[in-house]
Amino acid sequence: MEVVLLERIERLGQMGDVVNVKPGYARNFLLPQKKALRANKANLEHFEGQRQQLEAENLQRRDEAQSVADRLNGLKVTVIRSAGESGQLYGSVSGRDIADAVAEGGFTVGRQQVIVERPVKALGFHDFRIRLHPEVEAIVIANVARSEDEAQTQARLGRALIGMDDEDDEQDAAPEVAELLEPEALEAIESEASEESDDSGESTAESASDEGEEEKSE
Repeated sequence: MEVVLLERIERLGQMGDVVNVKPGYARNFLLPQKKALRANKANLEHFEGQRQQLEAENLQRRDEAQSVADRLNGLKVTVIRSAGESGQLYGSVSGRDIADAVAEGGFTVGRQQVIVERPVKALGFHDFRIRLHPEVEAIVIANVARSEDEAQTQARLGRALIGMDDEDDEQDAAPEVAELLEPEALEAIESEASEESDDSGESTAESASDEGEEEKSE
């Protein structure tokens, strides 16, 4: 079925483009959502007569969406889900889950605006695209964890907690600090080792000298 687009549709075309789509897609989505019109002569003439107004309205909506995107982009949200020790979720994170989490952050979006490109079935950090307008998107970062405390730990470590407890995390954190101090620590250790070696050498030499003198006196 041929339709004329009334707005930009990703992977399909821009406003005013006449494209050929599957009848079901047109009847169930494009036409009822007023994103397109059947590409017959009457509709094409109607579109051309309304084109300037439609473009002006689209520009206004795009500017409003961009204003929201500037504030929404990079928002970090928490999604609590049950998962096994391997980090695999018992289920997946849906568009509704993200929409609800974004709403808690003070933004109103519909689940249809959340782009779930692939199923999210593991703990950790996952990016989701939020389509605010056909030409404007924002990225939201979801911290998927088994509890609020675990989410805070993941945020601090910057990675998912898989098959480990808080004690392990603290042990893991210690080497990270050690790595930051490694050059200075290594220099101090080498210096101490050198001093101990010198002291030990001097003590050995003095001991040998004393023993030699004792033998001579005997």
